Amino acid sequence: MGSKVYVGNLPFDVDADQLRTLFEEGGHEVRDVKIVTDRDTGRPRGFAFVEMGSQEAAQAVITALNGRDVGGRTLTVSMARDREPRRGGGGPPSRGGFGRGGGGGGRWDRY
Repeated sequence: MGSKVYVGNLPFDVDADQLRTLFEEGGHEVRDVKIVTDRDTGRPRGFAFVEMGSQEAAQAVITALNGRDVGGRTLTVSMARDREPRRGGGGPPSRGGFGRGGGGGGRWDRY
């Protein structure tokens, strides 16, 4: 079982060092901190993943920090779930391309 912890509802001004310090309270080992940022703007999205040194440390920080107020926001702290596989191709299914077929469009069929 993993030792990666999800942290949600983070204040947008919290950086990785501050988050590491918060999770190290009580003497717990923090292996890695990843604050998730928006791909386009580079701004934090308000959540992060913290990898703890052990499963026991992960459980301890969840108990200690879930529901805690940080910067005026109530943290949501839980075990991180594995990422679900993504569908390939991106976007909604095609309707046949260029407005033809699939019952849509029709605009191009007049010419």
